[in-house]
Amino acid sequence: MLWTLKKKLYRTQHQVMKVASAILPFPIPVLLTGPGSVGKLAENIRVRGLKHVMVVTDKVLMELNLADGLLESLTDNGISYTIYDKVQPNPTIQNVEDGRKLYKKKKCDSLIGFGGGSPIDCAKIIGARISNPYLSVKRMKGLFRVILPTPPLFCVPTTAGTGSETTVAAVISDPDTHEKFAISDLKLIPKIAVLDPELMVGLPPHITSTTGMDALTHAVEAYIGLNGNAFTDENAENATRLIFENLEKVYTKGSDLKARNNMALASFYGGAAFTRAYVGYVHAIAHNMGGMYGVPHGLANAIILPHVLEFCQKEAEKKLAKLALAGGIGKEGDSEEDLADKFIKKIKEMNKKMKIPTTIKELKEKDIPLIAKRALDEAHPDYPVPRIMTLEECESLIRKLLP
Repeated sequence: MLWTLKKKLYRTQHQVMKVASAILPFPIPVLLTGPGSVGKLAENIRVRGLKHVMVVTDKVLMELNLADGLLESLTDNGISYTIYDKVQPNPTIQNVEDGRKLYKKKKCDSLIGFGGGSPIDCAKIIGARISNPYLSVKRMKGLFRVILPTPPLFCVPTTAGTGSETTVAAVISDPDTHEKFAISDLKLIPKIAVLDPELMVGLPPHITSTTGMDALTHAVEAYIGLNGNAFTDENAENATRLIFENLEKVYTKGSDLKARNNMALASFYGGAAFTRAYVGYVHAIAHNMGGMYGVPHGLANAIILPHVLEFCQKEAEKKLAKLALAGGIGKEGDSEEDLADKFIKKIKEMNKKMKIPTTIKELKEKDIPLIAKRALDEAHPDYPVPRIMTLEECESLIRKLLP
């Protein structure tokens, strides 16, 4: 009886959020795309009258000299810059606070998130803390808790996966509690997003594959959830088609600029879909694998996705069938059941071809109850999933991921 009432309350919230997402004024970042487009960002910053930008990135990208072109163009346009490169693979609250202190010390007036989802998410939350000094990172957890707008934020993704360059969301880790959580607010959407495939050419195959599957997860969860609309469905379909057509190409040949550009667009489309239609249990569980063990987010998503789709296959069958056709799988006239089966099988085959494991090697049996509880605390009531999961069902699903 109590569980039935809870599910009704969750569905009521989903209906409210569906209406809200249809009427809220989601900003869309200005897009700079194509090879060499990173060099155009500085001019766009200069014409806004900004003088001193803080570049939020990580040490690996700096050692690879990947930001050199951006930094040179900033100098050429008379813009001073400060580099904060201490962002960890799963950015922490301390990363945010250190970045905020450096921003204030150097008297910066804007931010560039340069890198994968970690530096971009970190830059977003640094911006939120700068504008809202009386709100701690933990106080901003959840939906629409950022009160004042961030300083101007620009994003340059170097991976095709997170879609963070167009989303309301930023994910952060609390190392004290081993918890990973999201902050979501319209104020976190960047002013400009740069999709430059040349920055992605040198990505190792395993990063290419897992970030690409992250983008696919965004598209799939947005599409099969209950809060989609014509805009999000179109973006999710476009993302799925581009990923199926291009991800294995760039995995085997990283220098393919056309395929890299298509993957960057797919990531952007996936982000545009899920920032309005939300995600689901794949993300809720994956966030907690990252918080508990430091498992890279894209890798966790790729491993978990087939299991969650099998869990909700019956409820999501119609949508999975449509997404299969949009992605070039099967043909008109095939049964919805058959198309949904083929879609899930396709994901498993892609994972196998790209050497993505089927289990999470860090996972321990003793941690499963806590991971399941935290995952459902994140998912309920915000994520409009096609089938609502009990704690026991969540624990059972996670056990399938044991090494």
